[in-house]
Amino acid sequence: MPATIRDVAKASGVHVSTVSRAFSAPQLVNAETRAHVLAAAEELGYRPNRAARALITGRTHNIGLIVADIANPFFPPLIKAAESHARGRDYHVFVADTNEDAGVEEELVLALAKQVDGVLLCSPRMSNTQIEQLSREVPLVVVNRPVPGLPAVVMDVAQGARLAVEHLVSLGHREIALLGGPRGSWTNREIRRAATLAARTAGAELVVLGPNAPTEESGSAQAEAVLRAGVSAVLAYNDLMAVGLIDALDHRGVKVPDQISVVGIDDTALSRRTRPMLTTVATPTAAAGRAAVDMLLQHGDDRRTTALVTLQTELVIRDSSGPGPHRTAGPGRRQQPPVDGVASESRE
Repeated sequence: MPATIRDVAKASGVHVSTVSRAFSAPQLVNAETRAHVLAAAEELGYRPNRAARALITGRTHNIGLIVADIANPFFPPLIKAAESHARGRDYHVFVADTNEDAGVEEELVLALAKQVDGVLLCSPRMSNTQIEQLSREVPLVVVNRPVPGLPAVVMDVAQGARLAVEHLVSLGHREIALLGGPRGSWTNREIRRAATLAARTAGAELVVLGPNAPTEESGSAQAEAVLRAGVSAVLAYNDLMAVGLIDALDHRGVKVPDQISVVGIDDTALSRRTRPMLTTVATPTAAAGRAAVDMLLQHGDDRRTTALVTLQTELVIRDSSGPGPHRTAGPGRRQQPPVDGVASESRE
């Protein structure tokens, strides 16, 4: 017969209520007493009934985590980090995928509301008004987008976009394309705003191509538009689009970075496996997952908090960015054939 809470109380020499608090409200129990209770529970093989505990405490010890596209390599590190971090705090995480659909997003939040203590909403596509209304149903922490009046964890993609454009300009690129992301995406707006400002400040021209779905297929589909634009470098909304573009350019006989430089955003595992290895902006997705869990557990009962955590991004320079047509050729470099009238250079 499985061990009961009374068995644990008897074995540890405390009252049943003390055993209950040791599991449901450990902060109310002396550390030495709790350690004694947990040791007795472990020896007896006792596991608390989560459903019963929820009835007593009003907490399920479950967290919902909703992502825009679980197939996007941006999200798995975030999910894994959030799950591991939550587990260390005796919480379970339920993961759901919206497939970039704002309607599905809303349905999932409402479906999870009664089953979890809060929801981490990652890269949402809903409007701020919709998100604020849903926060009245269940505590929310928004990841990768600030929403007025709600706790949020964001990555400074504007800083990353600025660094990427400055890097390309320093290599001699003055005609740059930006492959935009999804319509309505806060990240897309931030990247566009920062890239536009950085290009203008440097005296470079930025051509925006988009909006686009944040997929490899979208990157491939924009190859012809990139060539028609006559640019010598491209900044893509994410690594997936950058890899799709590189593959499509290669099929057209256009070499990266010899003829066109390409920079992505996210620093996913894919960026290190593609050839050439992708220059990209590293976004701290795992840190965002852990921070979001901490924020939910700290502020879950205060739905009016405006807590905001901003995580820094950084440029990771690899092989997909090279000298542009406005950089003077020096030792070890040679002028390359033009692509649609734009000359470029290569490292040897």
